[in-house]
Amino acid sequence: MNGVILDAGSFDQNDLITSSLEASLENWHWHRSTLPNQTMARIAGMNVIVTNKVAITARALESASLQLIVIAATGTNNIDLEAAQRKAISVCNVRDYASPAVSQHVFSMMLALYTHLSDYANAVREGRWHQSPVFCLLDYPINELAGKTLGIIGYGNLGKRVARIAQGFDMNVVIAARPGTTTIPSGRVSFDELIHTSDVISLHCPLNDNTNNLIGHRELKRMKSGAILINTARGGIVNESALVEALRTGEIAGAGIDVLTQEPPNNCQPLLDGDIPNLIVSPHNAWGSIQARQRLIDEVADLIKAFRNGQARNLCLPD
Repeated sequence: MNGVILDAGSFDQNDLITSSLEASLENWHWHRSTLPNQTMARIAGMNVIVTNKVAITARALESASLQLIVIAATGTNNIDLEAAQRKAISVCNVRDYASPAVSQHVFSMMLALYTHLSDYANAVREGRWHQSPVFCLLDYPINELAGKTLGIIGYGNLGKRVARIAQGFDMNVVIAARPGTTTIPSGRVSFDELIHTSDVISLHCPLNDNTNNLIGHRELKRMKSGAILINTARGGIVNESALVEALRTGEIAGAGIDVLTQEPPNNCQPLLDGDIPNLIVSPHNAWGSIQARQRLIDEVADLIKAFRNGQARNLCLPD
C-alpha cells in the first residue's frame, strides 16, 4: 500500500522515533508541508493519507483512490467527512494524546498571569532589582489561585484533567452545561452563571456552529473585572476583536491564548498588536511536548495497522 504524509513538519521536528509509522505501510511519501494547490497531486495514487491540518476537500477526493485518511490530530474540521463517506473512505483521528501537555500549558498561562512572571523577569533584566531599596520587587500584584473559581467550558478528557489539577491548587471548579441547553444537568451550572461567577475561564470545547464566537462582547462584559480567560481549544471560539477591547478597557484582567482564527496569523491579527495589556499569546503549541507528539505518531501507526487488520478504530462520521 502507498501512503503520503502531507505535513509532517507540523508534528515532527526530527526529534521523534518514527519507526512504527514507517513500518505501517510498504511505501511512504513524506512532505514537511503541503500547499492547497499541491494536495491533489500528492494524494493521487495513494491508499492512505496522513494529515494534521492540510484540508482534504470534496474536490480533492474526486479522483483519489484512497481507502483511509488518518488525521494526526483530534479535530476533523479540515476533512470533508460527507465526501469521504460517499466514496467509502474511512477517516480516523487521534484522541487524547496531548491532555498532559495542554493542561500543563493552561496552568503555565494561568500562573504567569496571576503572578506577572514575565513582568518580573523583564524587571530583573532591565536592572530594576539592582536599584531596589529593599531586598525584593513587588511592583506588580501577585495573586494566588487558591480559593479562586475556575470555570471549565468543555468537559471531555482534557477538561476533566484541568479540573483535577485545579483542585490541587485549592481552586473551586464549576463546569458549564452546554451553551443553549434549557436543562442543567446535575453537577453543572448554566453557561451564563459560569461566565458571571468565575475568576478564571478555561475553554476546552470544539469549534462548531454552536461555539463559534461563544465568547464575545456580551460574555466579556459579564465576566468579573478581575477574571482571566484561557483558550487552548480553537480560534474562533473567542471573538478576537471583542477580547482586544475587553483587555484594553479593563473589562477583564487578562487572557492566555494559544489559538487564533487564522494560523499562521497575518499582519492584521488584532491579538498580536504589541500594546495589549495582560495578554499572553503562544503559537498553538500547547499540545506540542515531545511526549505528546511521540504518542501522536505512535497512535497514527496503530490506527493504520488496525485498519489493515480489518479493525478500524476512532472512525469519524459526518454529523
